[in-house]
Amino acid sequence: MTTTPAALQAAAFDIRNARADRKTIPGLASTHGIHTVADAYAVAEINTRARLAEPGRRIVGLKVGLTSLAVQRQLGVDQPDFGVLFDDMEFLDGDAVPAHRLIQPKVEAEIAFVVTRSLSSTTPSWAEFIAAIGYALPALEIVDSVIADWKITLADTIADNASSALYVLGNQPVALGSPHLPDVGMQLSIGGQTASVGSGAACLGNPLRAAYWLAKTMAMRGQPLAEGQVILSGALGPMVPIQAGDLVSAQLGGLGSVSCRMV
Repeated sequence: MTTTPAALQAAAFDIRNARADRKTIPGLASTHGIHTVADAYAVAEINTRARLAEPGRRIVGLKVGLTSLAVQRQLGVDQPDFGVLFDDMEFLDGDAVPAHRLIQPKVEAEIAFVVTRSLSSTTPSWAEFIAAIGYALPALEIVDSVIADWKITLADTIADNASSALYVLGNQPVALGSPHLPDVGMQLSIGGQTASVGSGAACLGNPLRAAYWLAKTMAMRGQPLAEGQVILSGALGPMVPIQAGDLVSAQLGGLGSVSCRMV
């Protein structure tokens, strides 16, 4: 059954309103018939255009989601997705992060990459992709869903910008090749208590492979990675619920640490 343009617009409208009002909504399959990946990305694109129409708003990067098998098991899905990072989503190590912007937030520790050479619309080779990546940073991604109780399908999370809300970047860039990314150990703490552990290998075997998946996917969509963009490559372990007052910190082996306080 073909989803109508009106249904896509209605689903996008409900997501925008839910985020604006900080409320949850039912799954999109039951309310708007959004089942397929193509329909879900169409809904997300409608809301991306709506955000870009806001004064001063711009895209500064992209995220890869659902790369950790542990997170996939949590959410009952079996493939990655991607979302868009806007300029007002970025925070830096040690910043206070406003919990009032969120609905039912969770946090995960990741490795971020910064693109220092724009790629063409041709699907990049591995070597071309590696040459375009300048360095890595430790990162926290604060994910959030408008779908009640996080009972999401793959279509739900894609339509909701891959459940992306905010992110925090570490201060010190690290050159690729040091450390060996699959071996990077991750420990995520909330209030000084360990809440999640993992490693670079949990992210599609190597966070660079997750970022490469994104590079190929965006090239095929005619939206190749551009110089200066941030790539959040995916969780290194299970995501953890957070709330106002939490001090969140993560240690990512040789990449260093990154933290924030929810206020």
